[in-house]
Amino acid sequence: MTTPDEPLKGLRITDLRVSFDGFTAVDGVSLTVGPGDLRFLIGPNGAGKTTLVDAVTGLVPATGSVEFGGTELLGRPVHRIVRLGIGRTFQTATVFENLTVLQNLDIAAGAGRSPAALLRRRKGVPDAVARALETIGLTDRRGDLAGTLAHGRRQWLEIGMLLVQDVQLLLLDEPVAGMSHDERAETGGLLRRIAEDRTVVVIEHDMDFMRTFASSVTVLHAGRVLSEGSVADVQADPRVQEVYLGHSPGEPVAAPAGGSAGGED
Repeated sequence: MTTPDEPLKGLRITDLRVSFDGFTAVDGVSLTVGPGDLRFLIGPNGAGKTTLVDAVTGLVPATGSVEFGGTELLGRPVHRIVRLGIGRTFQTATVFENLTVLQNLDIAAGAGRSPAALLRRRKGVPDAVARALETIGLTDRRGDLAGTLAHGRRQWLEIGMLLVQDVQLLLLDEPVAGMSHDERAETGGLLRRIAEDRTVVVIEHDMDFMRTFASSVTVLHAGRVLSEGSVADVQADPRVQEVYLGHSPGEPVAAPAGGSAGGED
């Protein structure tokens, strides 16, 4: 966890471009996300949201610049980017279903330990794991098998597995997909708590969730930034109404009944 004397880090993306066989998936995107800013990244299918996160985490080659805390990420291998405190989740939670919640977190916490340290018997629950359990609200479920958790709690466990690794930049891909209304509300509260001392970027299609919890929003369209600002600013932008929300400029924007739009990016 970031200490009081350690400055919080922000994400700065400048002129980011990603191309596949002549097709430009991310076309000159520039954006800045400061610590404490719970940034939502939205846009129609194919807008480039997931590809942008892939570039930040080193999964696809890109040009331009991606800096986290002033350190350039582009050109670094994935494992070195992870060591710089950057972690992500995918649309389907990846946990060890046959292990307990506590064991999942302990394994994740051991990612930075030496083989000798991993072999030593643990005494009690490590502080980082205990803090993560409290943050994600699973202290009372720590002895349960991960496979028995409800869908939303599996997502929380995966986020906890990033927290125990002291991840400072979390990139979350549709964290509330498939969740109940109550689970979405609890997840939004969890993300707000995490964003207090970390940088958090959320790819999301659920517009109700975005309206309720986003500090700021970046809208992508065709690989470019279409609009950016507060939730109110973005919703009032006629370009967003026309391209993303399906409204003509000047037409009132109503909340979708289901609160969700789109699917895979």
